[in-house]
Amino acid sequence: MEKHTIATNTPTKALSRFIQLLDGIFPSGAFVHSFGLEPHVVLGFINDKKSLESFLNNLICDQYQKMEFAIVKKVFKLLEEEKLNLLIKEDKKFSSMLSFEYAKASKDLGENYLKHIDFEIKNKTVQEYFKKVKSEKSFGNELFILSAYAFELGLDKETFLLLWCKKTLINIASASLKISRIKPSQIQQILFGFDDILEEKIKNCSKNVSNFNPLFEEVIFSHLNLEPKMFTT
Repeated sequence: MEKHTIATNTPTKALSRFIQLLDGIFPSGAFVHSFGLEPHVVLGFINDKKSLESFLNNLICDQYQKMEFAIVKKVFKLLEEEKLNLLIKEDKKFSSMLSFEYAKASKDLGENYLKHIDFEIKNKTVQEYFKKVKSEKSFGNELFILSAYAFELGLDKETFLLLWCKKTLINIASASLKISRIKPSQIQQILFGFDDILEEKIKNCSKNVSNFNPLFEEVIFSHLNLEPKMFTT
């Protein structure tokens, strides 16, 4: 894997804001799509350290490796090749693969991020993409905005995905603190354990984007036995 780097001329202010964007509670409260964590706990599928670790690992394999990891690598490639029109098409296509509420939340977050990071942008393709988002000519998904900004800052795609994925795993795992009896120390151990495998998972992600996640699909048929609020984020 490539050596993780950040451009030496990256402005301190820009890097500081990027770190804040990766904070799960920014900009107005935590936003996590747990892909069925809550109903899994309610149904008894997740009740200890081992089952939570298995859930998170499956989330990476069935969801992130086939969708988020793949789309970020595609975004970086299109930015490198300066193919703005294709980037806009992928932005729209990605949103169409999400549920309505998730797509709306992703767009809202992306637009909120853009208000705070759209300054002193040097890369022309990133500049034009941000302009298209602000003029409603591109959807502006959260992950696309973050990827474009990471590209602007000089981060390689593997470094960005490592930071993004770890942040997301922390957010999802922390949700289990309120709805399960798994100890915080055990959750910490689980998350530290992923440090040994994340790079390999990112490197070997799918080349084709797919949005089928069996973790979420398998609980849909049990929804009559669950509280509707369990499916809200």
